[in-house]
Amino acid sequence: MNARTLKITLAASVALNLFALAGAGAFAVSRAQVGDKIENQCRSGREGSLSSMLAGMDPATGQRARGELKQAFLAARPDFERAREARREAIDLANAETFDPVAVQTLLEQSRLAEMRGRARTEAGAIGVLGTLEPEDRRALTPILARRGSRKDRDPKPAPTAPAS
Repeated sequence: MNARTLKITLAASVALNLFALAGAGAFAVSRAQVGDKIENQCRSGREGSLSSMLAGMDPATGQRARGELKQAFLAARPDFERAREARREAIDLANAETFDPVAVQTLLEQSRLAEMRGRARTEAGAIGVLGTLEPEDRRALTPILARRGSRKDRDPKPAPTAPAS
C-alpha cells in the first residue's frame, strides 16, 4: 500500500467512525425522548392516588367518601364499557375490505358520547361527595376532578414577559 492509499483509507475510516458516533448519539437522544413520552402517557392526569388523598382525613369520613366515589365510578362503568366497545367496532369497520366512513363516524360519535356520559356521572358523584366534606377535606380530595391530559396541559409554562423598555 502506498502512502496516498493509506491516507485515503485513514480519512475514510475517520469519516465513517464520526458518522457512526453521530448516528449512535442521535439514536440515544431519540430513544430517551420516546421513553419520556411513554412515561408521560402512562402517568395519570392527577398527582397521588385516592388512598393518599384520603389518608389525612378522619377514617370514618375517608371510608364514606371512598364508598360513595366507588358507587359513582361503578355507575359510570357501563358508559365507559360502551365507549370502548363502540371504538373497537369502529376500528373493525375501518379495517374491513369495504370502508363505510359514515358507519365508522357514527360509531366514533357513539363512543365519544358514551365516554362523556360516563365522565359526567363520575364528576357528578365526585361533586356530591365533595359537597359533604369539610373545607380541609374537600381541598385534599379536589385533585380527583383533574382530567387526564398531556403533560403540557398539567404543567403550563408561564407566559413570557415583555422586556422592560
